Amino acid sequence: QNRDFLETMLFWDPPLVTGLRLMSIWVLAYHLYHYYNQQIALTEHNAELSILAKQIQLDHLSNQLNPHFLFNSLNSVKSLISENPSKAKRSIDLLSDILRSSIYAKESIATMEEELQLVYDYLELEKLRFEERLQLKVDIDAKLLSFKIPSFYIQTLIENALKHGIQNSIKGGVITLSIIKKAKGIEISVQNPGKLIIDDGIKKASLGLNNLKKRLHLQYGEKAAFTLVEQPKGIVTATIIIPLNEIDNE
Repeated sequence: QNRDFLETMLFWDPPLVTGLRLMSIWVLAYHLYHYYNQQIALTEHNAELSILAKQIQLDHLSNQLNPHFLFNSLNSVKSLISENPSKAKRSIDLLSDILRSSIYAKESIATMEEELQLVYDYLELEKLRFEERLQLKVDIDAKLLSFKIPSFYIQTLIENALKHGIQNSIKGGVITLSIIKKAKGIEISVQNPGKLIIDDGIKKASLGLNNLKKRLHLQYGEKAAFTLVEQPKGIVTATIIIPLNEIDNE
């Protein structure tokens, strides 16, 4: 009976059919409009994230192609050629690997182990220049080595610690790298001797750290965190927290 009533209404009331059609069209148009806006916003978000990822890569490359970095590295190699040929060869290999990773890196995601290898190569090469002024201590959870993170995160923290910490100290000091798992996610922390620059009561971070902070926010939103703190006895600590399972880490 209900079916007969509906058929009768549709047959004898064409305006009702027209109204239903128009309503369906408007509902469909409404959803398509909002879907289109969401896609545009997502595209813009991904584009900005990609630009920042490339900017961090370019910052890293700029640091490695810095004339002072290249001059000091090559000068160290030159002095080793006659004294220790095998060490000189090792230094050239390190420099080549670092430059290759900077220039040809295509993936914006890398495993923790891959990122750490880049850090170790970089510090081993820089130790030729700083010698005993540069020391490294690590506290790394081995279970996290296969975890995937955005490229150059750790390297950016290390470069900042060396440039604004060790390099500015006559005695040098220790860079401490800690990577541990916490309730909120993975905490990557780098400590180095130094002091923060304060301008009008505001802590000033390097361009590399500012780009890293922006990239963190775009990648993870409020789930990630970045802090830069000056602790007692002239120690600066830079820390980032990356939420678990935000990138494919199956």
